Amino acid sequence: MESALALFRSDLPDEPEPAVRWLPFQLNPDLPPQGMARKAYIERKFGPGGAHNYARVAAVGKEVGIDFAFDAITVQPNTVNAHRLMHYAARYEQEDAMAESLFRGYFQEGAVLTDLAQLAALGARAGFESDALSAYIASDQDRDAVLSADVEARRAGIGGVPYFIFNRRVAVSGAHEPSVLLGAMQQSLRRRP
Repeated sequence: MESALALFRSDLPDEPEPAVRWLPFQLNPDLPPQGMARKAYIERKFGPGGAHNYARVAAVGKEVGIDFAFDAITVQPNTVNAHRLMHYAARYEQEDAMAESLFRGYFQEGAVLTDLAQLAALGARAGFESDALSAYIASDQDRDAVLSADVEARRAGIGGVPYFIFNRRVAVSGAHEPSVLLGAMQQSLRRRP
């Protein structure tokens, strides 16, 4: 998406800068609050030896400078609290920084996203005050808003991530080349009322 946005700025310099919003969507909304052992989750989802499914993702990640460390992930998390952090960051227009910290923590460092202290540390790394963030994470503030938005996404037909919606007009499901995302952005501009 970052590359597609750079292409957008280059190809359409007279258009306003696109605003990026991150919306809650849980891949596994039925996981318990503490999550579950990653190995058991992978075996349940893909069968024994299912971790090899991530080899392709790791190879593509390397091509774009992301060193996925899937072996470091020990817990498949319930992500409600991670989405609450994103909700918190949105108040300060810092969703991208929070998303980057969460993604790096989980996919590259093996952070346990159900551990409230680790979540607070990831939020602090994104530039937020640690004590305020810890108090927020320990509360239930915004939990209902996150869960409601997750249900709304499912009702709209979203079944996986990534899922991009441009100008509320054009949707693209799955990971795609930047040129495909740019094309969807351009298409959404042509559909203006």
